[in-house]
Amino acid sequence: MPQPSLYVATTNHGFGHATRMASVIAAVQRLCPDVLIAFATTSPRWLLESYLEADFLHRHVVLDIGVIQTDSLTMDRTATLAKLQQLQREESRLVAGEANFIRQNRMSLVLADIPPIATSIAQAADVPCWMSSNFGWDFIYRDWQAELPEFTDVADWIARRFSQCDRLFRLPFHEPMQAFSSITDVGLTGGSPRFALEELRQQFHLTQPTERTVLMTFGGLGIEQIPYRNLDRFPDWQFITFDRNAPDLPNLCRVHDHRYRPVDFMPLCSRVLSKPGFSTFAEACRLAVPIVSVTRQGFAEAEILLNGMQNCNPHLIVSPEQFFQGGWDFLETPANPPRTVAAIDKTGNETIAQAIVEYLHSV
Repeated sequence: MPQPSLYVATTNHGFGHATRMASVIAAVQRLCPDVLIAFATTSPRWLLESYLEADFLHRHVVLDIGVIQTDSLTMDRTATLAKLQQLQREESRLVAGEANFIRQNRMSLVLADIPPIATSIAQAADVPCWMSSNFGWDFIYRDWQAELPEFTDVADWIARRFSQCDRLFRLPFHEPMQAFSSITDVGLTGGSPRFALEELRQQFHLTQPTERTVLMTFGGLGIEQIPYRNLDRFPDWQFITFDRNAPDLPNLCRVHDHRYRPVDFMPLCSRVLSKPGFSTFAEACRLAVPIVSVTRQGFAEAEILLNGMQNCNPHLIVSPEQFFQGGWDFLETPANPPRTVAAIDKTGNETIAQAIVEYLHSV
């Protein structure tokens, strides 16, 4: 019987697509230890290794653009359009190369989050393409077509490729994703803490109680000009950041060791200070840690994420003005309770992984 093998393609946009996919693949590896995984992504290997417990192939290839950004809130739509048009011109070459890699390694399935040309690659390699996401890039780009009409053609090009997807695992906090013909709704995906809390407290000298400990995490791109001066107003609080450009402050714990992830510190915190991002929201919601999120304009997914998160998790929503110009008084404001009483499904990792392993064992 051939070795089960899976080609995994992730969008090159921040870290969130890679980490939520890696959480699923970690579950696949636990269910099927002999599976061969090939990650096709420009995400750094250390990021994938922080979620995966077994080995994998890392294929450094650009299959998607996402949005060109200088940080997690600032987008360059013109540069994004130019890169997307370049990707369209290079599609045939990319598809041929990746399809050849899949055939040479006898891979049985393509799983994508959520490069549109993954369906073209799968068709050229004669294997199915499954996808996992809460939104499609056609949804994002159509919101920009009034400003740049060329995005209409790009969005149509993407929707045609999404329509060839054999199965979509639609995550919570989602847009309709109407381009897909076969949709399976699943629960939240994401990583789980892997270190003992006391070990973290000692390792990072975290002495403040949970109610005065805040995790600040703004995705792989971060946010420029975070007003760290506000931390002076909370001298008896403890703040945790993964920002490599953060200043050296007495109440700021800077985590630079790639073994550790934001989710590992969430149980130590009374709230997570963030921007709209599925992976951060999902991991905090899976642990029921309150979220304080700054809003994000001009990115259609953000409103959907904020609405979904508020339905199922304790929360506060703050404006960019409150975040950048205010004194962060919101940290002392009690979080709002979830707007609905229905519990959200948190088993997305396991549901998707089980379906993948069953398919790999059937071929």
